[in-house]
Amino acid sequence: MFWYRLIPLDVLLLRDAKPFTPGERAWAGSTFPPTGDAIAGAVRGLLGETLDLQLTGPFLCRQVQHEQKLYFPRPLGFVGDRPLIPLPWIGAENQMKFDKSAPQPLVTPFDSHRDKDELEDEIKPIKYRQYLPADVVLKYLKGQIDSKDWECKGDSEEKPWKIESRSHNSIEPGTRQVKDESGYFVENAVRLHPDWSIAFGIDRQLPTGETMRLGGEGHRVLLERCDELGEQWQAIQAQSEHNFDKDGRSIAYLVTPGVFERSSNGEILCQAWPWEWKLAHTSNPNQSDPGNLVSVATGQSIPITGIGRAQVFAALPGSNYYLNQPQSLYQDEEGAANKAKRWRSLGYSELLWIKYQG
Repeated sequence: MFWYRLIPLDVLLLRDAKPFTPGERAWAGSTFPPTGDAIAGAVRGLLGETLDLQLTGPFLCRQVQHEQKLYFPRPLGFVGDRPLIPLPWIGAENQMKFDKSAPQPLVTPFDSHRDKDELEDEIKPIKYRQYLPADVVLKYLKGQIDSKDWECKGDSEEKPWKIESRSHNSIEPGTRQVKDESGYFVENAVRLHPDWSIAFGIDRQLPTGETMRLGGEGHRVLLERCDELGEQWQAIQAQSEHNFDKDGRSIAYLVTPGVFERSSNGEILCQAWPWEWKLAHTSNPNQSDPGNLVSVATGQSIPITGIGRAQVFAALPGSNYYLNQPQSLYQDEEGAANKAKRWRSLGYSELLWIKYQG
């Protein structure tokens, strides 16, 4: 993989896949960071060829002093800096009623000392990072992360961009009036904070120092080679693979949008976790053997452009999956369908693995 960063030369317009009709008070949805589809489209436009590409990412990147650092979405299996734990892993699975067709509930373990500290936090609230630098993610994978690692080092780690709303008007010919029908809509533009950029790995060398179009309205980014980002990713990936090879309870950490879909009676279904991961509790009479998936910490899904369709709902980056044993994705298997492999080739469903230490 060759690693690059994209430095925006202006705001970026990256529309999501929600359908909308331009008209009075119509808003076009947007998504950020960009998806693998957006990066692949920009690269193909730069090269002027329709190519099969292998991507890693995209991720956010920040210049810290003279170093470029990869940043990853905050794991959702935490409240502040306190981890969420599945009920069975603390021996309390029979203490709460829940939908047996869904993953087990998550709780924060009781800690009387921490509860006292939280009273002080109400007086002086802590800002927690929503994006973690590569060195902190490596500590997380090693089980060495501590409370200070979660705290923001500057406001931009809470949200590295700001939203600017832009209106679009269509004028009635021969007048100065906006069209009555489909004449007005608004969409959100993204402006990255200074020192922040977008990073990705790709399986071919690209011409550096070039500008290329990314997203809508012809907005452009500067393409710059950045090998140190590849070194950071290799260290993280090596630790993740080491953790995956260990038996026992594990947490899978989703760092790019997760596309987990299947066909059922001609209908495409998406969910927040892989369909091949069966629940560890066998409440369904059709499930003969228990699976590995115990619980899930996730958020609202992201509508993205689907392969061959208008829309797919992707699991939110940062989602955590709790498994009794590590389990790979169907998308990564040798005999996986071409469509599933294509999702992975565009950087979707990238998982990092953590060995659960209790």
